[in-house]
Amino acid sequence: MNEKNFDYLKDQVKFTGFGDALEVELREKMQKQSPEFQIYHNTKFGNDVATATLHFKKSEQSEMYFFNKYDLTVKLENSPDMLKQTFFINKGNNITLKEGYNLMSGRAVNKELTNKEGQRYNAWLQMDFKETDRNGNYQLKHYHQNYGFDLQKELAKHPIKELGSEQEKARLLESLQRGNRQAVTVIKKGNEQRMFIEANPKFKTLNIYDSSMQRVYSLAQKEKNAPEQSVKQEAKKESRKQGADEEDGFAEPKQKRSRRKGQSIS
Repeated sequence: MNEKNFDYLKDQVKFTGFGDALEVELREKMQKQSPEFQIYHNTKFGNDVATATLHFKKSEQSEMYFFNKYDLTVKLENSPDMLKQTFFINKGNNITLKEGYNLMSGRAVNKELTNKEGQRYNAWLQMDFKETDRNGNYQLKHYHQNYGFDLQKELAKHPIKELGSEQEKARLLESLQRGNRQAVTVIKKGNEQRMFIEANPKFKTLNIYDSSMQRVYSLAQKEKNAPEQSVKQEAKKESRKQGADEEDGFAEPKQKRSRRKGQSIS
């Protein structure tokens, strides 16, 4: 077994979000020198269950193995369906396990990507549950820098306590960019309230929830003295844009079509 190859793969697995718990199994399976093998990983995010199958394949020209992709199955607590998606491994900035889960939960993830010409660019990714490719994977919509969504500007519109500290602000930005629904402290009429926010680049805004996870359409209308009717109109306008079948700002995922076995690994 090639030790350098093992060290490279174990780091790749670790930084794709699977930690170091798979190292022993990875070594054992590489030592068997099979043409290809899989490793399974189960975890929970809150009450949601995520199961991943990591795919490794040996080079036809050498004893080197490659981590090509992982299949992720997610069972959301409040959904009867199992969602399935394949995430392919690239040389840099892979979709991590947590980012994959966040995407499959309907949230958006910000990534530094590379195009076919090797040029790097930044974009928000969000899963389209109404459109799949020929392999049954949900399409990932890209919202590039010129689309007009500025996370920092959107955050600045709201009375969020964490924005008063550069360190806490940086942590908040990083968490939202990874696609998390992040807890924040909101100052309203001098009182602190715990709320939750997530990025919504498609509509160039934030999704905001109260402590009971009920959708809120504005944190600051009273502080800005915005007319109540105007706030209601904006809420209705956004609701119409997102569609009658959407819940909490995201389309309800439809049941995933089953894919044929034996897909080629590339």
